[in-house]
Amino acid sequence: MKSSLFKLSFLAFTMLLSFKPNVQEFQGEAYYSYKSKMELGTWGARMSEAQKKQIEARLKNRLEKTYVLNFNKEESLFDEEDKIDAISGATDSWGNNFSQGEQYKNVKENALVQSQEFYGKQFLVKDELQVIDWKMGKESKQIGQYTCFKATASIPTSELTWYDFSWSDLRSETAENSDSADVQNKEPEIAMTEVEAWYTPQIPVSHGPGAYWGLPGLILEVSAGNMTMLCSKIVMNPADKLKIEAPDKGKEITKSNYQITIQEKMLEMRNNRGRSRN
Repeated sequence: MKSSLFKLSFLAFTMLLSFKPNVQEFQGEAYYSYKSKMELGTWGARMSEAQKKQIEARLKNRLEKTYVLNFNKEESLFDEEDKIDAISGATDSWGNNFSQGEQYKNVKENALVQSQEFYGKQFLVKDELQVIDWKMGKESKQIGQYTCFKATASIPTSELTWYDFSWSDLRSETAENSDSADVQNKEPEIAMTEVEAWYTPQIPVSHGPGAYWGLPGLILEVSAGNMTMLCSKIVMNPADKLKIEAPDKGKEITKSNYQITIQEKMLEMRNNRGRSRN
């Protein structure tokens, strides 16, 4: 009897030693509703409410989107769900050139790989993950069936919008270059964006939508500037295994060099339009 118990104990101990947990076995997918408020500035002050609503309807596919985040313990893949603007049916070729592409993050290797298409040319942006200095709060709230806790951070705006383009950025850069003496005597001002996030320790991964990561639980809601992303559904360990791999097509480039490429191309296009009018 003692011999049988010893054999069973030894077998159980051997099985425990041979068991190696695989991070790939822990998977999940989270769906996020993205909403952004339209900012018309001084131009909008001269518009009627009917005109504003018309523009909002035309830009609905830019202001409201759905994203999916596939994740395991170390990796995540974030991308927009395909959908057509049900109201206008309009295609937004301008917006597509500056929208976020398929994004892969590896928190263990501190690696970002993001696929970007710019006017028909494919780029593969490879860089380190942006470090976020989160301030942990004590506030909590329920999002679906998950208890979430609040965290805040102040992040350089350029790190959140490096794939985007604004004519105002181009104008400010041109102004700085035209007065290099003043620039040398001034410390460059860094625009910051205040971020509020809600994460759940019930899903113990450091992932989140878009550029947001680094908390002790999956980020289910994040607000930054005029944008909000809220998780509407989570599927843990789906029956069909998720494919979480970094994109691999396109010209390799860093975030800063990609931004320089965009600005140079847009400046070239603006100058060409100016010459064609003369």
